[in-house]
Amino acid sequence: MRKYEMLLLLSPELNTEGKKALIDTLVAIIEREQGSVLTIDDWGTKDLAYPVRKHVRGQYVRLEFAAPGKAVAELERNVRITDDIYKFVTVKLADKFEPAPVEA
Repeated sequence: MRKYEMLLLLSPELNTEGKKALIDTLVAIIEREQGSVLTIDDWGTKDLAYPVRKHVRGQYVRLEFAAPGKAVAELERNVRITDDIYKFVTVKLADKFEPAPVEA
């Protein structure tokens, strides 16, 4: 497994429930492909440097996850066809990632 980070720019018109449903869908895709989500970091609504789809504000969300390469391909495919995600970038943080053992 490798460790990745994905930064998403979401529509500013997306409400709280819609954003939660969208993130839950992405988490489900990662987990379905034998990956695990490490961090979900909601940065909130920010001003953009330039208009994107005629909007000057957008909502940022950062996902940090560990998954095999095929999971990233499937995740990016779903992100591309989702209308409320305007832009995204995926970065590989580490080639090898071993999850910490769960202590009882």
